[in-house]
Amino acid sequence: MSLSVSHRCQNIAPSLTLSIDARAKEMCAAGLDVIGFGAGEPDFPTPEHICDAAKEALDMGLTRYTPAAGTKELRKAICEKLRRDNDMTYTYGDILVSSGAKQTLYTIFQAILDPGDEVLIPSPCWVSYPEMVRLAGGVPIFIPADESTNFIPTNRDIASRVTRRTKAIIITSPSNPNGSVWDREQLQFVADLAVSHPFYVVSDEIYEKLLYDGREHLSIAQLGEQIKAQTFLVNGLSKAYAMTGWRIGYVAGPRHEITAMANFQSHSSSNANTIAQHAAVKALLGDQQCVSDMVAQLQIRRDAMYERINQIPGVSCRKPQGAFYIMMNIKRLLGKSYNGRVLESSMDFAELLLAEKQVAVVPGCAFEAEGFCRLSYAVSLEKCLEGLDRIEEFVRMLG
Repeated sequence: MSLSVSHRCQNIAPSLTLSIDARAKEMCAAGLDVIGFGAGEPDFPTPEHICDAAKEALDMGLTRYTPAAGTKELRKAICEKLRRDNDMTYTYGDILVSSGAKQTLYTIFQAILDPGDEVLIPSPCWVSYPEMVRLAGGVPIFIPADESTNFIPTNRDIASRVTRRTKAIIITSPSNPNGSVWDREQLQFVADLAVSHPFYVVSDEIYEKLLYDGREHLSIAQLGEQIKAQTFLVNGLSKAYAMTGWRIGYVAGPRHEITAMANFQSHSSSNANTIAQHAAVKALLGDQQCVSDMVAQLQIRRDAMYERINQIPGVSCRKPQGAFYIMMNIKRLLGKSYNGRVLESSMDFAELLLAEKQVAVVPGCAFEAEGFCRLSYAVSLEKCLEGLDRIEEFVRMLG
């Protein structure tokens, strides 16, 4: 037998968001003034009371293993959060805590997919969804959408992709990469379709708190007991509490499947960080003003980015409803050239922009959205505006 990497790993596409962010950080380390619109990471510090809770955990000696599914204290705090914020009742046995929502999603697909099972993925979509599905032996089925429908597929397009092999659909609201939010009618259609066929719903709600213009979050699991019993409600603390490095994610879902996931996790990674779990309790049950303050700042940035992008000749964008991303339409720039190089794709645009103007954006091809680039406004307002000034300078140099 030859010594080689498995076919499974050979076929994994690298994360363009992380690779571009890494390249930008390398350039910064080399002394270049790089503005990074790439990573999906809040630039706000973790709130002080959460950091204090981590210190408290150390003082208490909470440095041992916890149950693989998470501490009972944290799982009960998650149940309280879901009752308070989402008007839904779960017990701690319905909850699994993982090392970030990304691990949570990976474990879901490992638990529910057999080879050949299909997962419907509205696109543009987060880069890791299709790879996670493939790693579990599943088949990603993309449902394309565009600006005309706010990047949310039509009911007709969703229904047309359902087959006897459909095992799940992924709903992301608010969305990465475009900040769109599914409304009640759209969620109800998916819920009815899922119950009637049936298939699972994987509802990624990691950006739940990051909503603008007075919008309120609605989970598809809130639409009735039947759809709740088929829904994996995925969330975490990375975005709302600026806790990306703390690695705490969780899922609420049907007990039998959650138990299977906990068993899988017990053999793959065991428990999430013990100290971070203790701090997460304080984040969920403590003062939520820190979240409101961050959202207020993000909305100011969103408004400024939206106005400025639409002033740049050749590019445009829709105003995001949530999260902290803008999809910038660059279709009118494709075919133009810079120093003899023709821009044939969003990757060409992103590479040249980073090299010539030291501005990092993520090409839309990473999200099944060619002709767009994603910009994260989880950077200071000053940096947002300076970065867009550089983008305009670059665009005006295209021939």
